[in-house]
Amino acid sequence: MGGAGPSEGPLQAPRRVGPGRLVLVVGPSGAGKDTLIDRARDELAGDASILFPNRLVTRPPSSAEANTEIDASTFRIIAEAGGFALSWTAHGLHYGIPSAIDHALYEGRTVVCNVSRSIVEAARGRYDTVTVVEVTAPPEVLAERVAGRGRDTDGDVSLRIARAVELPCAPDVTIVNDGPVEPAARRFMAVLTGRG
Repeated sequence: MGGAGPSEGPLQAPRRVGPGRLVLVVGPSGAGKDTLIDRARDELAGDASILFPNRLVTRPPSSAEANTEIDASTFRIIAEAGGFALSWTAHGLHYGIPSAIDHALYEGRTVVCNVSRSIVEAARGRYDTVTVVEVTAPPEVLAERVAGRGRDTDGDVSLRIARAVELPCAPDVTIVNDGPVEPAARRFMAVLTGRG
């Protein structure tokens, strides 16, 4: 007779990713999310404990938004292979955050990502420590900034701004970026460095 096979215990929930902190930056188009992230990236360039991964997006980068361009077919292949930690579709485009962020979070680092608020709850369920930073501005400021980009792929400006109101999200921090960028940038830096 053969020996007893391995015992089957109760199913365990998958391990949550941590102990590092995932900072999700959300907000409507034109709020200045990428501006704040770019400033923080420059100021913290020598700090290996904070990572600013590039998003993969199915459109070319621009002066208003840094990303790594990828075609839809390649995006699908990477997604099917589990290559994205977070991904979503908005305005007919696909966005993905590389799964390499999980390794940084397991190492205890802070990872800062510009994401859609539609994935916030899923992220909170998967990661140990999530801080949601909402960057916003009045509608007229948003409309002026988005129109000033002159980017065809932005689509209807009013629809992009209205969409941000439709998606529920409970931010941990709200930064109103409606004037000179310095006050908002200081507040954002304080959040990233644990001083705010």
